[in-house]
Amino acid sequence: MALQCGIVGLPNVGKSTLFNCLSNAKAQSANFPFCTIEPNVGVITVPDERLTKLAELVHPQRIVPTTVEIVDIAGLVKGASKGEGLGNKFLANIRETDAILHVLRCFDDDNIVHVDGRINPVRDKEIIDAELQIKDLETIDSRLSKVQKQAQTGGDKQAKLAYDVLMRFKAALEQGQSARTVTFDTKDEQKTARELFLLTNKPVMYICNVDEASAANGNAYVEAVREAVKEEDAGILVVAAKTESEIAELDTYEERQLFLQEAGLEESGVNRLVKAAYKLLDLETFLTAGPQEVRAWTYLHGSKAPRCASVIHTDFEKGFIRAEVIKYADYIKYGSEAAVKEAGKMSVEGKDYTVQDGDIMHFRFNV
Repeated sequence: MALQCGIVGLPNVGKSTLFNCLSNAKAQSANFPFCTIEPNVGVITVPDERLTKLAELVHPQRIVPTTVEIVDIAGLVKGASKGEGLGNKFLANIRETDAILHVLRCFDDDNIVHVDGRINPVRDKEIIDAELQIKDLETIDSRLSKVQKQAQTGGDKQAKLAYDVLMRFKAALEQGQSARTVTFDTKDEQKTARELFLLTNKPVMYICNVDEASAANGNAYVEAVREAVKEEDAGILVVAAKTESEIAELDTYEERQLFLQEAGLEESGVNRLVKAAYKLLDLETFLTAGPQEVRAWTYLHGSKAPRCASVIHTDFEKGFIRAEVIKYADYIKYGSEAAVKEAGKMSVEGKDYTVQDGDIMHFRFNV
């Protein structure tokens, strides 16, 4: 399931440093704009403590976590929508992603230049929002020119629907609001809105890149961002990218945990970011557990059992008969599949079953 989160932001906010912490792929990280020209793609393991706990009970030959793809996109600048700073290429890279991780610089450091001279994460956010909104307005106007006449003079209901959706987006964008602030009531409207693939309609999470002293509790810059985005359907994550890069260089798990404790953190920012990216993409995990492997499988939230079966193999969906489901908490409580069955805690589900995050699945099929 090749869904991707794109890391965006102005130059020198810490995007590539963060990407390097996330991935074995080493994006160039330097103190000047545009050091990342082609988007770097990292396939990142999603931390899941449930796999470890299941493995302690099952003793499999291997543990296989799930992954998420992160794309490091070069720094945008003011005027990107008009081609400034290779902007058109970068905007095209954003369009190809499914969600946006927007990195904002929330730290002071005289040794790292800021393209606009001083630190102001809210202004930085507004600069990129404006560039993406301008590009979306171009998309809206182009589509309107094609459907407006049909919608106003003909009997084409689909054209009328598309026109209404486009006009609502246009009104919001012209007021400096992102497309994601517009809500639609009907499924047809929602489908039409999604099919426009607007840049500012993508799910977004704001990553506040802070100094080490602010890693646990944030700072005034972070609070300013929280206030600025409170009306948006968006999350905020506080990460100290420089600190994370230092943690990544430590050799052992014990050393890394000690570093985190000294910084007042329960979990690394990298782990929290990967989990947040996974959730941002509307992804969840079902599990399989056996002597060969304990494994996590990725599926879209709300998927039915046959669709999830196809994640393992397409034949599983074609010949789906039923799914045997054990809740993760029950497996941990009773200690084995046999004990769960004996306690009557394994359910047998059909094609209409909506898989829940953490379900331990066994699919029965016949091809």
